Amino acid sequence: MALRTNNPVLRDKTFQNLPAAAVGERMTVNGTIARAGLLLVLMLITGFWTWTHFMAAVAGGGIVAGLEAMQPFMWGGLIGGLVLAFAGVFKPNWTPVTAPLYALAEGTALGAISAMFEVQYHGIVLEAILASVGVLAVMLMLYRTGVIKVTQKFRMGVVAATGGIFLLYLVAWGVGSFTHYNMGFVYGAGTLGLVLSVVFVCVAALNLVLDFDLIERATAQGAPKYMEWYCAFGLMVTLVWLYIQLLQLLASSRR
Repeated sequence: MALRTNNPVLRDKTFQNLPAAAVGERMTVNGTIARAGLLLVLMLITGFWTWTHFMAAVAGGGIVAGLEAMQPFMWGGLIGGLVLAFAGVFKPNWTPVTAPLYALAEGTALGAISAMFEVQYHGIVLEAILASVGVLAVMLMLYRTGVIKVTQKFRMGVVAATGGIFLLYLVAWGVGSFTHYNMGFVYGAGTLGLVLSVVFVCVAALNLVLDFDLIERATAQGAPKYMEWYCAFGLMVTLVWLYIQLLQLLASSRR
């Protein structure tokens, strides 16, 4: 059975025609977990640094000054992370270098985004972090115990749902950029936005299950050692999306 996932990083094509690896040079599940943990730590370090910078700016000039100070960190991290993500996608053997750099860049952006949410809704960032950890743990348990079985129909359903979500975001961005109409419900505004946020969180969580399955299958097929970095990088992409969706969901519930 082909390895498939809707995560654009963990693509089935990436795991096809990989060079044969010696027994001691093959990826392992534990190795992937260790590298994912390292990427998460790097992300938290830069996120905390950006957060500290925001607090210092607020203390010196108020909330407006803090928000203005966040702009270069947010956009710089997002653009830098996007470039590094594309580099990792097209050159998986580069991920031992690009994945840590991606984590540092993405952490910078997430620190800025989190600070902006925290200004509006005090305590929301801690809630979103705890919720993300909880969702990750629950989905891993459901996958490992076999409660959720990854079948071809399951994969196709999650792929279709995720593709529809990203298409909706693309349409909302295009409409907002070129017209005066604002599709705020896509970002959690109103009752419809709250419902959509719940759906988006559920789909993001299901992405984790597909990623777990793909990592396990790739390990069984003896993928090269550097693919541990690549798979860890793919998990980070999913977790970042899940965290942002949880921020939107919590913000919608407080409005």
